[in-house]
Amino acid sequence: MHDSNVFSGDNGRPLVVFLMGPTASGKTDLAIALHQRLPMDIISVDSALVYRGLDIGSAKPDAAELAQAPHRLLDLRDPAEPYSAADFREDALQAIAEIHGAGRIPLLVGGTMMYFKALLEGFADMPAADAGVRAAIEADAERHGWPWVHRQLAAVDPEAAAQIHPNHSQRLSRALEVYRVSGETMTALRERQERQAQDLRQRFDVVQVAIMPRQRKVLHERIERRFRRMLEQGFLAEVEALHRRPELHRDLPAIRAVGYRQVWEYLDGDCSYEEMVERGIAATRQLAKRQLTWLRGWPELHIIYTDTEAGQNRQNFELLNEFLNFLPKLPL
Repeated sequence: MHDSNVFSGDNGRPLVVFLMGPTASGKTDLAIALHQRLPMDIISVDSALVYRGLDIGSAKPDAAELAQAPHRLLDLRDPAEPYSAADFREDALQAIAEIHGAGRIPLLVGGTMMYFKALLEGFADMPAADAGVRAAIEADAERHGWPWVHRQLAAVDPEAAAQIHPNHSQRLSRALEVYRVSGETMTALRERQERQAQDLRQRFDVVQVAIMPRQRKVLHERIERRFRRMLEQGFLAEVEALHRRPELHRDLPAIRAVGYRQVWEYLDGDCSYEEMVERGIAATRQLAKRQLTWLRGWPELHIIYTDTEAGQNRQNFELLNEFLNFLPKLPL
């Protein structure tokens, strides 16, 4: 077993590697190739793969793929149980520690950009909106005016109040609501998030790589082929099994996952089969568009372009060799 500090980055800290990219870009195949070539263990970064029973429609690695390259953070929750970005951050840090403890390199693979962001920048666990508290604040504003509400905020969270104009009703209301619901100020929650981010940077050398096509048409074609292939593999039957469970409904995060939501709507009678297929493909393309938007603005990101159909089908070792260019020299 290697010492956990053997595989370190240029700054001497333990290495953590991100493999990002839009849906259907080939991340899983490349991750398996990396695992087989290097002392890397895979951590899934995907908000659908955490749910048991969401297999075909989430493109979850199958048994053969998992035999080649085990993935952590799969099948953590029943679809009836929500899983948050904060949950992911806690689980991912634990997995990273275990992999480093085994003398190996954590390879975080997926397309759920909010999860990557929560891990990298920390997570300000702001409380959910409370209609009753919000109504009470608005009633006070109606009675006394928003400057009066601003003074109430200044009494408990002067830092936040200093950054909010006394007549900015929405921001004022939210900042005061956060304090009244959680007992913590918005300033304190944000400072905790900043400490988490600093802690991660101080502990690890994080190398971030994304694979993506330069031509969106290539990705759109891959998405359509994959969605139709999922249906051939039994995606409809998979969602039918979920649909029969009375405790599951379309507002749950698991059922809102791209593809699952559209098949669920078909099973509810909201659209025809053909409309479901088109909606599923369109929703997946919209997901890819959002992921690409995130990635284009992502700091410190190395990008490997797969420009054409031929490029998408290159042997994994070619992509792998490009990937290795971004890693520090490893003492293998």
